[in-house]
Amino acid sequence: MDERTFDRSGQHASVVGLGTWQLGADWGDVDDKEALAVLETAAESGVTFFDTADVYGDGRSEQTIATFLSGRPDLHVLVATKMGRRVDQIPENFVLDNFRVWNDRSRRNLGVDRIDLVQLHCPPTPVYSTDEVFDALDTLVEEERVAAYGVSVETCEEALTAIARPNVASVQIILNPFRMKPLREVLPAAREAGVGIIARVPLASGLLSGKYTRETVFPENDHRAYNRHGEAFDVGETFSGVDYATGVESAAEFAALAPEGYTPAQLALRWIIAQPGVTTVIPGARSPEQARANANAARLPELSGETLAAVHDLYEQRIKDRIESRW
Repeated sequence: MDERTFDRSGQHASVVGLGTWQLGADWGDVDDKEALAVLETAAESGVTFFDTADVYGDGRSEQTIATFLSGRPDLHVLVATKMGRRVDQIPENFVLDNFRVWNDRSRRNLGVDRIDLVQLHCPPTPVYSTDEVFDALDTLVEEERVAAYGVSVETCEEALTAIARPNVASVQIILNPFRMKPLREVLPAAREAGVGIIARVPLASGLLSGKYTRETVFPENDHRAYNRHGEAFDVGETFSGVDYATGVESAAEFAALAPEGYTPAQLALRWIIAQPGVTTVIPGARSPEQARANANAARLPELSGETLAAVHDLYEQRIKDRIESRW
């Protein structure tokens, strides 16, 4: 699989990575054996970038990655984790002493002395404008606790603020055919600055797979059941912030745009890969079959101009006015 570079850190990632939220929590149950099989299949399919966080299953996702990689010393995988969501979301908690504590825990979970890439996990907006926060992250690098750092953001404005920081290696942002606003300002700014873009929620929480209907019922421990209105965290993380009824209808139209040989999910992933400035896209997977199909999207032919235009038109007509003012 092709790899792309985080220019500021010199690190490389496969164009399709693996998001591992599903292997920790909040997407229904995935047992340990199945979780390890997902990681194995992704690696066999050419994936060299795993994204996790300290809150995914309260460390379970990090620990599962550590278990897998300990048995595969032949693999070179860039592992990115996130920190900052295990405490009250107030700017005062984002200080060096806390960063060290959170980092110690993640390094233990991952079984490493130094983490490849650590990201602030969608912190309060003022954090992105606080010099002391980024001084503290620089200290983690100087202490060789982390090789590089980035941020995960909710809004385009937060992304642009972070990109202006000289040592931010990556910005993780929601980007998919139902969330196109980052294309206009964030991706061009990141390209100019040499900041990598990690595209998350690429399938709009599964909507873009085309598998769901209005009657679909999600498990109680799945955020698609309990966070539809932002009850637990930012609603933009669930179905990209699109209300479910509109999302299902629009996803059916999106599925009809898939070229021969593509699944709707692969169309979404291939569309993201085609956007200038994207370093890697991180779909999740709850089964080896999903992991393999996601990785294979990177090997499909480039999308035609006609298909790209049709995807854009669908967004303009059905989605844009419903979400752009929020993120």
